[in-house]
Amino acid sequence: MLTIKVEKSGGDYSVIQEAIDAVPYDESAVIEIGAGVYKEKIFCEKKDITFVGSGMAETVIDYDDYANEVMPDGSKRGTFRTYTAFFGGKKVTVKDMTIRNSAGDGRVVGQAVAVYADADVCRFENVKMTGCQDTLFCAPLPVAARQQNGFMGPRMMTERRLTKQYYKNCEIVGDVDFIFGGADAVFDDCVITCNDRMFGRSSAGVSASSTTIASGASGSGVDKDQIDVSERIINGYVTAACGLKDNLGFVFRNCTITGASGCEKGSVFLGRPWREEARTVFLNCTMDDSIAPERFSGWGGITKDEPNTFYGEFGTRIATGIGAEGSNTASEAPNSGAEAGKPASLEHKNPWVRDIDESLATEITRRADELVQGVNGDGSL
Repeated sequence: MLTIKVEKSGGDYSVIQEAIDAVPYDESAVIEIGAGVYKEKIFCEKKDITFVGSGMAETVIDYDDYANEVMPDGSKRGTFRTYTAFFGGKKVTVKDMTIRNSAGDGRVVGQAVAVYADADVCRFENVKMTGCQDTLFCAPLPVAARQQNGFMGPRMMTERRLTKQYYKNCEIVGDVDFIFGGADAVFDDCVITCNDRMFGRSSAGVSASSTTIASGASGSGVDKDQIDVSERIINGYVTAACGLKDNLGFVFRNCTITGASGCEKGSVFLGRPWREEARTVFLNCTMDDSIAPERFSGWGGITKDEPNTFYGEFGTRIATGIGAEGSNTASEAPNSGAEAGKPASLEHKNPWVRDIDESLATEITRRADELVQGVNGDGSL
């Protein structure tokens, strides 16, 4: 197996993309990335490659492409060409680093992907992925786009194939639909944080223009993402799945899901369906009171009926000491003294959201464990 070292100085390479390009497709390789901020847009399409950083706080890959950027031909870049890191091929493992898209507020720049995970088998451990709208894309794409060239990017013309993805001890930060796609993906012991989009409040981090857009510049109360904020503040949606009904979908286990400090109570939804058969469940997770009482939203309206989805929770508990009402930031959870308190109430959930019973939770866990074992093994799923 090849081992290649990337360092700001003294390594085999100083540029990550050059190290990737040096690996023959059929050769297994480990690319060790030293401390520092690497301002790069990387593309990896290899058979079996592992990226190992020097730590979540030490190794940072950063880029700032965004969907509303006008390209030389006059078209917009669109969502799927904005990635900071694209991971394709057969198998990819990523450990001990941060990957971010620093383009900024989606109300101004549109979608901005940090990680485009598209390998047949993907494993991420101790990785922080951070952005605003559409931080993490768990491929594949839906079969068809809703608008012409809506999927412009590296997989627009390819046949869709189901990927298997595992996220362990990761931190994922964003706001609108920031974990999205059609993969079967299991998230274990992750910290998921929705940004505070600061509706009606000034901040050095948000421009006056984005505040105007957020409040509905035309007076309609609908921002550019068609999120109605005229009657209620919505900071974001954690997931936007598009998998098929017989697939596993997104499974979150023993994760901490919160709004960042300052997020309004009830302003964060656990998800909305990018396609009508979306599947997302949360098992034995800890959440704060920024999570909306309806739990999941419909696509195009909070209470829109979504009978074909498979959305639900089991064993959710409400945390104290983190998120909207606490003094700690969500990124410090769950090891900052925050404690899971009483069970979450699903009394006001949308009627198509499931209050999963123990038997069903056990079955979902079995399927999730099978995926994890395959990803952690030889990748033969």
